[in-house]
Amino acid sequence: MKLNVESLRADPSLKPGSAAASSAASASAELPSRDDMPPRPDETMQIRMVKPADVAKITRSAMRRALPRPTAWGRIAAVVGPRLAVLVERLTPLARRLAPYARRLRPHYPRPGRDDWRRWIPSWRQWLGAWLTAIGLTGLFLVVAYAATDIPSNLNSYATQQDNVYFWSDGTPMARTGWVQRQAMPLKDIPQNVRWAVLAAENESFYTDPGVSVRGITRALYSTVGKGVTEGGSTITQQYVKNVYLTQNQTVSRKFTEAMISLKLDNRMSKDKILEGYLNTSWFGRGTYGLQRASQAYYGKDVSQLNASEGAFLASLLKGAGLYDPAISKANHARAVARWSWILDRMVKTGKLSAAERAKYKTFPEPLKQSKTYDTGKQSDYLVELAAQYAKKTAHITDKQFDLGGYQIYTTFDRTREAALTDAVTKARKKALAASPAKAKSAHYGASSVASDGRILALYGGPDHRTQGYNESNASTVPAGTAFLPFVYAAGLEHGVTKSRGGPPEPVTPDTLYDGDDGVPVTTPEGPYWDRSGKKVAAHNDDGKSYGQITLRKALAESVNTPFMQLGMDTGLPTVRRTAEAAGILSSSFGPQVPDMSMGSATPSALRMASAYTTFAAKGVHTEPYSVRRITRNGSGVALDRPAPNRAVSTVTAREVSEALTDSFDSAHPTAAPAAADVAGKVGTTEGDTAAWYVGTDKQVSTAIVVYRIDLSKSLEPLPLEGLAGATADVPYGIWSSAMSPLG
Repeated sequence: MKLNVESLRADPSLKPGSAAASSAASASAELPSRDDMPPRPDETMQIRMVKPADVAKITRSAMRRALPRPTAWGRIAAVVGPRLAVLVERLTPLARRLAPYARRLRPHYPRPGRDDWRRWIPSWRQWLGAWLTAIGLTGLFLVVAYAATDIPSNLNSYATQQDNVYFWSDGTPMARTGWVQRQAMPLKDIPQNVRWAVLAAENESFYTDPGVSVRGITRALYSTVGKGVTEGGSTITQQYVKNVYLTQNQTVSRKFTEAMISLKLDNRMSKDKILEGYLNTSWFGRGTYGLQRASQAYYGKDVSQLNASEGAFLASLLKGAGLYDPAISKANHARAVARWSWILDRMVKTGKLSAAERAKYKTFPEPLKQSKTYDTGKQSDYLVELAAQYAKKTAHITDKQFDLGGYQIYTTFDRTREAALTDAVTKARKKALAASPAKAKSAHYGASSVASDGRILALYGGPDHRTQGYNESNASTVPAGTAFLPFVYAAGLEHGVTKSRGGPPEPVTPDTLYDGDDGVPVTTPEGPYWDRSGKKVAAHNDDGKSYGQITLRKALAESVNTPFMQLGMDTGLPTVRRTAEAAGILSSSFGPQVPDMSMGSATPSALRMASAYTTFAAKGVHTEPYSVRRITRNGSGVALDRPAPNRAVSTVTAREVSEALTDSFDSAHPTAAPAAADVAGKVGTTEGDTAAWYVGTDKQVSTAIVVYRIDLSKSLEPLPLEGLAGATADVPYGIWSSAMSPLG
């Protein structure tokens, strides 16, 4: 549709003065002139006609933008509302019928028809209604509280923390570590009579109750709130919840939370598991938690060895160890006897102990006067430290896991050998202090015994771990000296020697001759060996004596140094080092590869020297030393990496080295062992007399002893041993022979 302004103006029907003309004039006046109008594509104005359907769409879109989006509750109300209206409509007739009765039930208070004070006394209906309402609200509250209470995901770390127990190689306890004396035991390892004794004392209905005792809770709340006196009244389930999830505070809120968790726990966990947890977390006095540690503390044996009578006494301690430990006072003893007898009688009454068996237990099972908790101290600390490090490394146990405890660590330490070695070193130390107190104060004694299969049997770490923390048996402090010569000998026998650069190796035997004179220059295929200062390097014997041409076997037996310094050069110092490392010397012990390396410039510990010498006794096979043979946690085995034996040298080489070491022992100590004994050993001396060694084997066990002096308050430089308790070479051998006695 087009509207032409010019045609409107020219229309003859629009006469002046007419209504149409007036209307047109008014419209024309409102229209802008052509000059005022913006330019258009044409002279007409387009008017778009909008369909009704389009108007509806636009309206709905605008309304959606204008109105807020309904919430979740709004959407639910939109669905439920109509249905609720229908339900109300259907129930309205029923409500009208019940209305008269409801009005009659409505309490009238103060009561009409009564005078004076009787108006204020509720009727029996009002009392009944109040009680029913209270019961209903209480029930509703308990249901909501039960649903809202969750069992904590994290146990009380203190309640589950245990100690770690270390055992000697014979299975007897050696030491324990940890802040808490607790060792968890599976329920199957706790005798049934002991379990029933605990149930008779604490909660005989344990296997039938829902986990809480309403009467007990009521009594406890009354005592706590009404009298201000804290009281128990808990089931075993509640006590377990208190031990592992909550605090020990006796408050109403804690008691209520305890009950709610107990109800849930009783539905989710078996009764046996709850009982097992309770027996492993309860306090029994003498610093112990759990039946296992209590059994050891009071009777010196494992819980599996307890009888019903002993179990009844331990059960009495659950009521309060401070009141029932007989060792504390006579009054405690009397209370303990009375409760012990009551528990046994209770077991008979509940049918868990026959009258005939009860008749056997007429005498009170007196516990130990002092606790056998096997605490660490003095020498055992060094053993524990070494075993703990090995256990964590080989079983891949983190420090955090290890500190939580519960581990039973069965070590390789031989109780008899440890006592003999410790006693021998202690006597030598006392002798040195008596003979030369000033020098003996800075003396150190490292000692260790290792079996040919790698088991560390004994070690001496120091006088007392609490005053000297570092382990002398495992310290890489002083050179090995001439005790290192067997490894040079083994390298030459195993790999041969090279006399010319690039030439083929020549075989070496025990009868191969070398120059044993003192001051013999050390040579290479190209000529003499020169040190960095431009001097020729020469080999020297300990006593400056010359031996002429001497076989290697005899040279080792008589500790002639010069042949081995040259043998090391001929074999190749890298080859000598590889052979020593294969035998058990750590690579970190070695310094520069210079001729002095053959004279024992490496600084192995006594433990490593003993381990390396076992290679020859084990026919050339070396097994890394280890201190732990088995680990369990709460009765279950823990996997650990066991060292595998490795071939270090051939059987022939090992035998030939052992024969030379046997000659060395026999020539130095011809009457020390029977003629048929297979004892081998070698003394070790160092330049400057700063350390003295003796390393030897007997019956597949190698022991290494080193004595040295270092004043740790001044420096780490070794000091001369001269004047320390007589001849220094005799000191380590004296310790060795005492520790290895009897020989052969």
